[in-house]
Amino acid sequence: MRSFQVFAAMTPERATELVASLKEKSPGMFAQALAAAAAAMRARPVYIARQPMDKQAAAIRRALARVSASPVAEELLAVYFLECRKDLLIEWLDAVGIEHDEGSLKDDEPKQPSKKKLGDAVKSFRAIDDDSDRELLLAAFAAQSAIDWPALDALISMDA
Repeated sequence: MRSFQVFAAMTPERATELVASLKEKSPGMFAQALAAAAAAMRARPVYIARQPMDKQAAAIRRALARVSASPVAEELLAVYFLECRKDLLIEWLDAVGIEHDEGSLKDDEPKQPSKKKLGDAVKSFRAIDDDSDRELLLAAFAAQSAIDWPALDALISMDA
């Protein structure tokens, strides 16, 4: 799954939660997402900015669900977890044993852990609670271009 596919599969309600959180905690990235939505709609960003949050989120979700928007979608997901859900990101990185500095990877292309370790990490990560961001984080992490972990892709697609 790639980043644009993560947005394509996202429910409208989930997109609204994500975009609202991003607007509050990372206004710069929110503005970039709004600009991407405006470009996709061939509208001015101010038009979308004046819409209610659910309509803004729907426009952003539609724009980022396009193949051509995958780099922006990837960046938005990374910023969401770094800025809005850092605790969850750190929990995941620690579970798979990836070196990081407060959520930022130290290695540009981290190596895939053993299938057993990865499977155990995914299982325990999912078992903690029913926070919908857990599944979103797994999908977003696997969709990052720096992550080439076929075993993680297989674990996620088995449960989809």
